[in-house]
Amino acid sequence: MKLSPDIMQDASEIVHYDKTGIPLYIRTGSLSSYPGMKALCHWHDDIEFIRILQGEMNYHINGENILIRQNDGLMVNARQMHYGYSVNSQECTFICVLFHPSLLSANRLLYQTYIQPVTENQGLPYFYLDSRESSDLPLLNTITNLSRLKTEAAPCYELQATALLYTFWAQLYTKKVLNCLTVKEPINQDIQLQKNMVSYICQHYSEKLTLSDIASAGNVCRSKCCKIFRRYLHQTPNDFLNTYRLKVSAALLTTTDLPITEIALTCGFNHPSYYTELFTRTYALTPTAYRTRHRPTPT
Repeated sequence: MKLSPDIMQDASEIVHYDKTGIPLYIRTGSLSSYPGMKALCHWHDDIEFIRILQGEMNYHINGENILIRQNDGLMVNARQMHYGYSVNSQECTFICVLFHPSLLSANRLLYQTYIQPVTENQGLPYFYLDSRESSDLPLLNTITNLSRLKTEAAPCYELQATALLYTFWAQLYTKKVLNCLTVKEPINQDIQLQKNMVSYICQHYSEKLTLSDIASAGNVCRSKCCKIFRRYLHQTPNDFLNTYRLKVSAALLTTTDLPITEIALTCGFNHPSYYTELFTRTYALTPTAYRTRHRPTPT
């Protein structure tokens, strides 16, 4: 049995939208809900908006670290490697909005003229939204309004949300994008190599993997493999492998009745005692306690 929750075959994240068939996801979250107050590195075809409500967040995009201050935000372009994590282990609450570009594709010419030039531009990985800048406030307020619409859950709020996204995009395009469209940065080959190696881990995590196996997936030597992982993920290849295995095991603990020993073996841990030790260190709960606390209550 093998389970890779929320991950496509190319290791891009599967986004579970709020309503099937409408590629839109809106939620308010906190870093304390993530193990070690750090999200797993991922990428997806969706565009992502973040606005910080309380605290600060470190945000890593393609090897660059950005500090997002309270009330500020980010627009993260499609298919960028990214993850957020805590500043000095401090709590941070935030609004997260994801939507697939196809949500803004009702008219093909508008899509080709204003959306594709952004989503397909390798030189535009993100835009920082600064609450101290008057030109950015309408964009930040739109993120807040999107969250409000989701919370209120008014009839056909998805239509209102889509209208807000069109407005956001028009403002973003005129205030930020137009000045950047001449940027034509060459594709960073190391980022693609990193994606290839992460993809390999996500597809083969249940097997016995060595550093040489992971490096071969990127067609690089072992030292180059380690260098790329340190640069873009701030982890060793083995640390990322174990982090991913633990994430899969956490999903199995809450969605199946498999014995813990079987879960450990299924996820690539040859020694259940080591799995329990690593899981407890990461989640601050034993696998048994985690299953008890996080398993959905039967209705």
